[in-house]
Amino acid sequence: MEDQIYVVVKLVRTPEKRQCSWYEPTELANELIQAWGQEGFIWLDGDGSNLGRWAILAIDPIEEICCRGIPNNTNNHDPFEKLNKLPQGHWTGWLSYEAGAWIEPTNPWREDDMATLWIAHHDPIFKFDLAKKELWLEGCDINRLNKIENWIRKIKRRQYYSNRNKQRQLKTNNLKGIPINSWIWSTNQDQYKAKVNHIRELIKKGDIFQANLTTCCINSLKSEQEILDIFLKLRQNCPAPFSGLVIGSNSAHGEAIISTSPERFLKVLHNGEVESRPIKGTRPRKKTFWEDAEMAAELVCSSKDRAENIMIVDLLRNDLGKVCIPGSIVVTQLLGLESYAKVHHLTSVIRGKLKTNKTWVDLLKASWPGGSITGAPKLRACQRLFELEPTSRGPYCGSMLHINWDGTFDSNILIRSLLIKDLKLKANAGCGIVADSNADEEAQELTWKLMPLLKALE
Repeated sequence: MEDQIYVVVKLVRTPEKRQCSWYEPTELANELIQAWGQEGFIWLDGDGSNLGRWAILAIDPIEEICCRGIPNNTNNHDPFEKLNKLPQGHWTGWLSYEAGAWIEPTNPWREDDMATLWIAHHDPIFKFDLAKKELWLEGCDINRLNKIENWIRKIKRRQYYSNRNKQRQLKTNNLKGIPINSWIWSTNQDQYKAKVNHIRELIKKGDIFQANLTTCCINSLKSEQEILDIFLKLRQNCPAPFSGLVIGSNSAHGEAIISTSPERFLKVLHNGEVESRPIKGTRPRKKTFWEDAEMAAELVCSSKDRAENIMIVDLLRNDLGKVCIPGSIVVTQLLGLESYAKVHHLTSVIRGKLKTNKTWVDLLKASWPGGSITGAPKLRACQRLFELEPTSRGPYCGSMLHINWDGTFDSNILIRSLLIKDLKLKANAGCGIVADSNADEEAQELTWKLMPLLKALE
């Protein structure tokens, strides 16, 4: 009997796209939340640069998935198994750092009180081209698409729209600030320095090569209505290409992620091309041109920061190599200087091509948690960080996830981010510790990273 060959063709529904009159994302975000409430609201933002050209807004999800817990605990679910079964559509959400427990259950992990995975399917979405000032409405459900299109036309016809937006913006600017001295820290500076020196001793003994030591501070909100206002303040003061706001709903009611992340974790195109952009190395921006240039030059020439970055590049090349075609992995940028509103960074770019039998979920599992926020060797670094960090990380150092209509996947590393759980506001920061780290300098670097966020909320 002759062999038979079967060809399976996966049909992908293409969303209908309708161009709309231009609105600033802030204006439309206010209108959407006033009309539908903020639960399930998502805002994938950019800074207008090549990397951050596009922004996406959506409300009223038609489906959502929520996973909590870690293995061997009650009522837990494997988030990667859920991601593997996602139907086609436009999905946005977050995956927490502790999802690593489902990949390496023998390592120690803490259970966090926020969802390990929360991801929602929206149809339709608003897509903004921030460079061209163009706005598009995209969706596959024609009834919902027509409903939202009619709604936005009514909004446009309002004669008082611009005045009302100004009133809303004024209210946001007059929102009572959060004093910097009101934040409660989980680790004070002396404790952090002692832990830096402990990691240096571990490195000298050959236990690890690098570890990303983090800490956090906590405050309180008065109402959930402040969530959008907080994001708008950070968006204005700390723009970044992979920023965003995700507000959970139903099973994740009261939970939200606010991010001003400059770091892409993983991107996978529908043809299998992969990109990662790890960041290691930071210096603060200065007011004068020459002082700022001096900071940038100091970073580029720093042997400590260069070594830190190269180690993580090597780690990520290894992670990508688990699921990419042999020989396809290349480093297209090594130790590139990238400058943002408040800091300079060293960023490298790694690219590859997935094997034909692998998906973005396979890549995510092979690379989780991210190398730039753990250390090397990764599993041993995670174990040591568990011993040194007093609290779980939750979504911090996890990722904001985005799956487009065509299956394209993108994600950031949730650094420079705020977490909200039942009106408790948490801010985190961390530093990569290597053999020649200086405890005083690492504590100072925490300030460079975190203070722009805290000062923006004052």
